[in-house]
Amino acid sequence: MDIKRITSGLLGFPLVVIIFLIGNKYIVDILLTVVAIFAIDEYFNAVSKVCKPVRWVGYLSCLSISVIHLIPSASMNIVVTLSVPTIMLILFANIIVTDMKVNFKDVAYTFLGIFYVVFFMMFIAFINGMENGKVLVWYVIFAAWGTDIFAFLVGIRYGKHKFSKVSPKKSIEGCIAGTIGAVILMLIYTYFANKYFGVNYSYIYIGIIGVLLSLIGQIGDFSASSIKRYVDIKDYSNLIPGHGGMLDRIDSLLFLAPFAYALFYILGMSV
Repeated sequence: MDIKRITSGLLGFPLVVIIFLIGNKYIVDILLTVVAIFAIDEYFNAVSKVCKPVRWVGYLSCLSISVIHLIPSASMNIVVTLSVPTIMLILFANIIVTDMKVNFKDVAYTFLGIFYVVFFMMFIAFINGMENGKVLVWYVIFAAWGTDIFAFLVGIRYGKHKFSKVSPKKSIEGCIAGTIGAVILMLIYTYFANKYFGVNYSYIYIGIIGVLLSLIGQIGDFSASSIKRYVDIKDYSNLIPGHGGMLDRIDSLLFLAPFAYALFYILGMSV
């Protein structure tokens, strides 16, 4: 069993608890911005093997997370909607300004990274800023990290059937256990949330949400792995012992955050 992986996870989790429980939404937004900068830097370092990413646009776009809750709610939709074509406009303008020293491939890889890291990260900030955000954000964390933990613990001991060449160490047994474990964690959390946090969430809804988010998160994990396989690296960095880089740690979290936000909104769980 990987002692470094377990130790860094145990040390990191209390920090996450403190940030989301004590920090207000503005502090959380700033910390998410820092995480996004680390993550997109790792992504740029990875894809630098196959292109020349427009780094400054990526780093600058991360700062948008820190001001999300400074934007009037009435203007939020139009601001977020326009942010995507604006970033694309800036990237393509770089091709013109540099007389094609920046090319289409550079722009494409850069835009993918911004959308993958920054845009998806925004939804964690959006969830945290909801009326019951401090309760809801933990469903996202338990769905992502609960899946990772149970998949790792069961997979390393009982994993016999490999899932995909994209991530050779992952097994079907681990993936199934990850989803079951995440759902159990979310249901236990729901008991305490309903009893102590003044909410009344349906266990059936939470069970369904847990399955969906866990499966989406695992696809996110495989997606991040597919990028690493393409550029032939094992981890995005060695920032977190036993886990690799920041992007290795949050890949599933990023992917499932937008879907979690949509589900919470549709089911009226944010009020």
